[in-house]
Amino acid sequence: MNTMRTAMLLAVMTALFMAVGYAIGGSGGMMIALAVAAATNLFSYWNADKMVLAMNRAVEVDERSAPEYYGIVRDLSQRAGLPMPRVYLIDNPQPNAFATGRNPEHAAVAATTGLLQRLSYEEVAGVMAHELAHVQHRDTLTMTIVATLAGAISMLGNFAFFLGGNRNNNGAGMLGTLVAIIVAPFAAMIVQMAVSRTREYAADRRGAEITGRPLWLASALNKIARNAEAIRNPDAERNPATAHLFIINPLHGERMDSLFSTHPATENRIAALQAMAEEMDRAPAQPAPSRPSAPKNSTSGEAAPAGPWGSASAGSASGETAEPEVPPAEPKPNPWGRNPTGPRRR
Repeated sequence: MNTMRTAMLLAVMTALFMAVGYAIGGSGGMMIALAVAAATNLFSYWNADKMVLAMNRAVEVDERSAPEYYGIVRDLSQRAGLPMPRVYLIDNPQPNAFATGRNPEHAAVAATTGLLQRLSYEEVAGVMAHELAHVQHRDTLTMTIVATLAGAISMLGNFAFFLGGNRNNNGAGMLGTLVAIIVAPFAAMIVQMAVSRTREYAADRRGAEITGRPLWLASALNKIARNAEAIRNPDAERNPATAHLFIINPLHGERMDSLFSTHPATENRIAALQAMAEEMDRAPAQPAPSRPSAPKNSTSGEAAPAGPWGSASAGSASGETAEPEVPPAEPKPNPWGRNPTGPRRR
């Protein structure tokens, strides 16, 4: 199903791209647009994840630079039966997160510092499980290709404005130019139609299945939505074609018109999760994911201080004792010279 959806998406977006090319330069422009679309699709398949991460200035972290954040993703990946994705951190006060990559073997997840600072351990786990669900459903390939092609279509529309269309066609050329200029502002709406809102509901449900706690994600969605309206995300504002990648629309309030929204209403998503929680309450309980253990101190051998969600001595929810680890080398400096997983609990 996801493979067919990706193929249909590519066909629709390529046809739209060709139409804009025809409006700009007739049949010659259409063929050029086709060649550019083919090159863009191929480039997107291999590089769109790197582009999206670069647009948001994401920095890769590991078990030493962000132990608890990295540990959450590692534990949830194991529960979901997925390969460990690359883990990124975005220095941005707006709480949000997204996943990208062409397949589960080449996936990456990213969260903002605002997410780690403003949400509890349980809520962060709910959010990252949602992103891993996108990876498992292979939604990341669809989302990254859409983001790249939407930007390319908008670029062609801008070219139409400056080039003035095919002057040899006189009135028809001017009409085609107007069509191309009008098509570009609606590229975001095409993306909305191509990438169904149901993928968010499906990822919400699968993410809740991974953690076994739907209300963790429901609480997180409520917090993220409220903060996204109050806190700007400048990188997302400069690259609105990537807005649909995030768990909650990162664009500021005045740009979140319901007609062009790339996400279902947060209230509806929360209601669906609450209904799922009631269903799970009537079913046998599943163990919740354990909290990741802190890395050992390289000098004393004792556990290092925990991050924002309590001490590492709490252990796992199942009561199992972690295997002894070889003390790692001295921790690497954090990307911004401070604790990237947020303030420690006092």
